[in-house]
Amino acid sequence: MKHGTIRNVVLASYPGAGKTSLTEAFAFSVGMIPTMGSVLQGSTIGDFEPEEIHRHHSLSTALIQFTWQETQFNVLDTPGMLDYGVEVQSALRAADGVIMVLGAGTGLRSEIERVWECIQEHELPCLLFINELDKAGGDLYGTLGDCEETLGLKGVPLTIPARLDDQLTGVVDLLSCQMVTANRQSSKVRRTGIPTELEAFALEARRRLTELVAETNDQLVEKYLTDGELSDEDLIDGLTLGTLGRKIVPVLCGSATESIGMTSVLEAITRFLPSPEDRASLHPLRGTEPQTHAVCQRQAEPQAPFSGFAFKTTIDPFMGRLTYVRVMSGTLPADSPFFNPSRHTKEKGGHLFFSVGKKHQLIEHASAGDIVAIAKLKDTQTGDTICDEKHPIVYPRLNIVKPVMSYALEVKSNKEIEKVSLGLHKLVEEDPSLEFLRNDETKEMLLSGVGQVHIDATLAKLRRKFGVDVNLQMPKVPYKETIHHMAQAQGKYKKQTGGHGQFGDCWLKIEPLPHGKGFEFHNEIVGGAIPRNFIPAIEKGVREAMQHGMLAGFPVVDIQVTVYDGSHHPVDSSEMAFKVAASMGFKKAMESAQAGLLEPVMAVEVTIPNDLVGTVIGDLNSRRGRIQGMDVKGHNEILKAHVPLAEMLTYAPTLTSLTAGKGSYRMEFFGYEEVPKELSAHVVEEHKKEAVPLA
Repeated sequence: MKHGTIRNVVLASYPGAGKTSLTEAFAFSVGMIPTMGSVLQGSTIGDFEPEEIHRHHSLSTALIQFTWQETQFNVLDTPGMLDYGVEVQSALRAADGVIMVLGAGTGLRSEIERVWECIQEHELPCLLFINELDKAGGDLYGTLGDCEETLGLKGVPLTIPARLDDQLTGVVDLLSCQMVTANRQSSKVRRTGIPTELEAFALEARRRLTELVAETNDQLVEKYLTDGELSDEDLIDGLTLGTLGRKIVPVLCGSATESIGMTSVLEAITRFLPSPEDRASLHPLRGTEPQTHAVCQRQAEPQAPFSGFAFKTTIDPFMGRLTYVRVMSGTLPADSPFFNPSRHTKEKGGHLFFSVGKKHQLIEHASAGDIVAIAKLKDTQTGDTICDEKHPIVYPRLNIVKPVMSYALEVKSNKEIEKVSLGLHKLVEEDPSLEFLRNDETKEMLLSGVGQVHIDATLAKLRRKFGVDVNLQMPKVPYKETIHHMAQAQGKYKKQTGGHGQFGDCWLKIEPLPHGKGFEFHNEIVGGAIPRNFIPAIEKGVREAMQHGMLAGFPVVDIQVTVYDGSHHPVDSSEMAFKVAASMGFKKAMESAQAGLLEPVMAVEVTIPNDLVGTVIGDLNSRRGRIQGMDVKGHNEILKAHVPLAEMLTYAPTLTSLTAGKGSYRMEFFGYEEVPKELSAHVVEEHKKEAVPLA
């Protein structure tokens, strides 16, 4: 392994495990900050947004960059809440390794399975830090055992806790066979011999460590069986190869809030997690040529053509727009132009910065492996590739989870609509898992997110950054109307005033079409009963009348309209007269065509643990869902169903409750289907009561 000078590391876990406190302890241990802040007091360098301070949880990825023992550490502290899974996914794309953090005092939470699944999808080597061993009941081996059983990983403890009078005072490093002591009062680290009372326990832990490492390699197994032990060099080589091959997960322990065990974690990152060069040798940097789509590759070296991946965007109140980029290959000088092949645009470039939370340090250039913030890019968005224009490459885009929870936004006055729209469009730039649009059918502004916290935090940002407040309402379901029978009627418009009058007369036949066919218009006029130049006006009149059906004013679809007879006046007939006549005839025909109500139906995929299938199917059935099939994915089942949108508006919190947070779902539009008669009358009645018209 080539020990490069950069380590790009993601901290990932469930909420409350201690990721942000671990970041704070790193910064304190390396002398970056004089004293440690607290998540509860809102004084950490990682959680600096007011919404994070208020909730005591990270809501976006914080980048903390520092140098320790000649190694550049780029630490990405990610949120633990599933609502912000896109932050974890994007950070993993920028990293070469992961530290998964577990809280021994709080125990495992269901979100850890989703986190581990993401780590496996990205094929990243991982360390495990078991935190909170200073708390009562904190158990290293109990927590590790739960983790191994839940996730199926093979953990190899490198440190064990050292206690004096039931107080955690340090850790025993099993590789160096030393006691390592530190605390939050001083960043100074003391290394001493193992206390006598811990010698037997440490010796057994070292023996177990040796066995686990030997099992990863045939040559080490043979050497261990022959000699009965492995040298320190053999252990380190075995740990390195086992970690990079994702056969084992080295385990560190301590307390982030007390800054105990931090040096051992930093050493393990340097020793066992890969540098950008190591990572690229195992997983080559492959993309496609934007014109030919041929596969191409880059070397993770400063001399290679420049390429980078934009994994995060923020709108900083002082710095403006900042785009966070992992430099994949080559070198990028500050303020130098480059090409964005994802959008086929050229960027002027901007200042480059290293970051420590909300603080930024100007730098002159960035090279392969670096993570930097670039100021004021015009077109580059999260998930884009940037590169040397003469050597274009496009890296795979982020797999963004689609939002599943939507609300209609009610503004206090029409004057604020533009401010709300502008603000939310900027917030969507920061968070691509948000969606903001105007529904042309229901005339509502809709905000969609991954969960309730996601929505609430977004509106808090909108209020703070853009000075506008909105109320949330359940969105209207975009119902449509159709017909069941053929009907025909005459539309006749005659109006006499001074001078020329208005005259239009047409006979229309309306017929149902299969679901999804939309609208067809046919002209069967013969003998010049209606001049050809008035036929487009008749179609236009029908189309306008279709926007407001007879049941509850919903648009009419899946209908064929035929004009087959009529009359005209040589002087008084006009396009306007025939348009009005067509509208009148269509409405009359609708009265006897037995109108029906259609509702949007969604294709839903629900991912849940095997033991919860029956519970979730029962709930979907109660929502008028029709199960279409099931697939197996690891320890989970994927249920596929068709469910009316009206029944899915409140599904997110229900699924969370039914599955203790272990379930997730995604959905997309499937089609329109008939509303059952017993529900149709209720829907019609409710919409007729609404004071605000639908259009």
